[in-house]
Amino acid sequence: MLRIFAAVRGQFAVTPDAEITVECAPGTLTPALVETLLRCAVNRVSLGVQSFVDREAQSVGRLHKRSTVLEEISRLREAGLGNLNIDLIAGLPHQTAESWAFSLSETIAAGVPHVSVYMLEVDDDSRLGRELIAGGARYHAHFVPDDDATADFYQQACEMLAAARIEQYEISNFARAATRSQDNELHSNESRHNLKYWTRQPYLGFGVDAHSMLAVDHHEGDRCQAVRFATPDSLDAYMNRVPHTVTPVSAQAAIEETLFLGLRLNRGIDLEQLGAEFKTDILESAIQQSVQDGLLEQQGTTVRLTARGRLLSNKVFERFLAEEKVGTGHVNPR
Repeated sequence: MLRIFAAVRGQFAVTPDAEITVECAPGTLTPALVETLLRCAVNRVSLGVQSFVDREAQSVGRLHKRSTVLEEISRLREAGLGNLNIDLIAGLPHQTAESWAFSLSETIAAGVPHVSVYMLEVDDDSRLGRELIAGGARYHAHFVPDDDATADFYQQACEMLAAARIEQYEISNFARAATRSQDNELHSNESRHNLKYWTRQPYLGFGVDAHSMLAVDHHEGDRCQAVRFATPDSLDAYMNRVPHTVTPVSAQAAIEETLFLGLRLNRGIDLEQLGAEFKTDILESAIQQSVQDGLLEQQGTTVRLTARGRLLSNKVFERFLAEEKVGTGHVNPR
């Protein structure tokens, strides 16, 4: 890790106030690792807790227990790393409304400034996914809550976190109000790293199967708005310097991405600003239909997902794609 951070600082100018996040699995945060994080100037740690109920965490291969998580949160704070995120997953095997409420209560009591809540997505090629398809009970598949229960858990999380003043700012992300630093400056607890993706800012990724996006300088009439590239997804190919996969992003694809990503944010998107940026009308009929169906709400030129719309966001996005397909013959869902 020290070599990676040294290489980054050797090639890039890292600003003093840069948010430097490392994702860690509970149970791996040894004193030596915490010391390494500090030497690398890491100032934010994201913990893949998933559940504070030991049985649920173990059902998806997590090695930690509730007590482990609490001990490591304490250790990180003692080291000066109090800017923490906890990842939770709704819909784990064995999960009930009561056990989910316990995980949420423990998260709130931990006092972390940021929480991420994801609904379980099962890969069809995973052991759990194959067992679910087969209707079997191995790998805890028989105990996975159904989609309706998982949606209820998500709503439960939104309500409990809001009551604790941990406000939702994106479909899966929640943050406490901005805090003041020692120099009396306000610092937002929202994830600056993820906000770059949701607002389509340029970013670079390094390592196996790492993705990047860069804007391109373009003139009136140019079709390419940005370029995405990815490294090989296998270590052998990566070490043998197999060329990156390069994908130009057309103006039409850029509009799609802006809608998908911008609508993930609770603040929504400004249609007037978007129309000026891309010099086009932004899918008025699809928006109005979604407003009528209670999936979107509009105030002036700003449109955002409703609480129901956040649960059914893919349905909203599909409407945008369907309308674009009629006009352009191009559909590129992401």
